[in-house]
Amino acid sequence: MLELVEDIVKMTSIAELQPKQEGINLDLTIVSMEEPREFNKYGKILRVSNAMVTDGTSEIKMSFWNQDIERIKVGARIKLENGFCSEFNGQKQLTTGKNGKFEVISE
Repeated sequence: MLELVEDIVKMTSIAELQPKQEGINLDLTIVSMEEPREFNKYGKILRVSNAMVTDGTSEIKMSFWNQDIERIKVGARIKLENGFCSEFNGQKQLTTGKNGKFEVISE
């Protein structure tokens, strides 16, 4: 008889994040958002907006790109799955990275 083993996804906290860490799963709330800015990279117009997010204990900057910017607003709760932590100018930052995603839990 085979036993079914349920995978348990360990939730991380912002305080535990390390630069270059991947596979990050967090429930977050958008605290503030910067105005989106546009730039040209390799002939494509890209948009990015940085937001401050919290897990209820700490805050970190998170980058949202292109159409994802329209999906969020201040006060929204999101669930980040398989995110990535980078470091820029000595500060840790979150992003969905290449393989991650987020869903809006509540607005």
